[in-house]
Amino acid sequence: MITHAAKAEWFVGAHVGGGLTETISRAQKSGGTAFAIFVKNQRRWTSAPMTADVAQKFRESREKAFPGSCILPHGSYLINLANPDKAKRDQSCDCLIDDLKRCEELEVNLYNLHPGAHMGEPLDEAIARIAKCINKAHKETSNVKVVLENMAGQGSTIGRTLEELRDIISLVEDKSRVGVCIDTCHAFAGGFDLSSIEEQDKFWQAFDTTIGKEYLAGIHLNDSMFPLDSRKDRHENIGKGFIGLDCFHYIMNSPRFHSIPLILETPCDNDKEMDDWIREIEMLKSLTSMDISSKEYIDLKQSLWVQGDKMRKENQAKTDKKAATAKKPTKKRKRSPSED
Repeated sequence: MITHAAKAEWFVGAHVGGGLTETISRAQKSGGTAFAIFVKNQRRWTSAPMTADVAQKFRESREKAFPGSCILPHGSYLINLANPDKAKRDQSCDCLIDDLKRCEELEVNLYNLHPGAHMGEPLDEAIARIAKCINKAHKETSNVKVVLENMAGQGSTIGRTLEELRDIISLVEDKSRVGVCIDTCHAFAGGFDLSSIEEQDKFWQAFDTTIGKEYLAGIHLNDSMFPLDSRKDRHENIGKGFIGLDCFHYIMNSPRFHSIPLILETPCDNDKEMDDWIREIEMLKSLTSMDISSKEYIDLKQSLWVQGDKMRKENQAKTDKKAATAKKPTKKRKRSPSED
């Protein structure tokens, strides 16, 4: 079993929006000690170059508030380094390189990326394409670490299994510049049960054996709106989803997660005021001083579970209905007289 610490200083925060010059003040307002951003518009292939003034203001503000290792930018949703279409893959690679150069201008040394989707092509070939693009990006930049995020397993996305992430890393030439970010919702939806201390121990031991603990560079803290192995990437607020609070108590009390960014991507009803994130960040910090068997913790866990009860029942019913439909035998079509 992985040893737990009584209390430590953790780098916890949320993925904040807004322009680059606004993100640090928003991250501070959330109460976080870490944060995530997009370094440009995540739904466009190209953006205007970053001005020297914007980069300088960001660096100066960051230096006062957050160490660089506690910022985990998220890559564009358009990037698919596994795309079998060369022209589209090159476009993705160029977008990646541009993002990494922007990170360098901001003096941010981590960059989170969805690995890609094989689109029906052989998995090993798709993995080789991903690694080739990362190698190219490394050669055209100097120091930013590409952090591969695990995926829920929707469609042909790559990265649901630890083995797929391992195989990408094995083909990256500069292994000092590649890492992994584990999204708790993605892992749970992809079939890894993180809802108990025992299952958490099993998962992280598997991570260490399959990938290696030295590659863990960040965690996305998200509960799941859908059940285990649903393959649905739908985030829920901490403690209200199918994963439950024990998962996050485990993370907030395990020394292995010290010094890496722990980033919330949970729903926030009022993004401008960030009320939900302020509450969740404060709650996560408080877990480091709560014994899992204490009345305080048990009451908090039960309260959050009750708040999510309606949502879980609705999504369990949807999941059960879909599973039942998939198991129904296909009715044979009656032959017409003309076919006899």
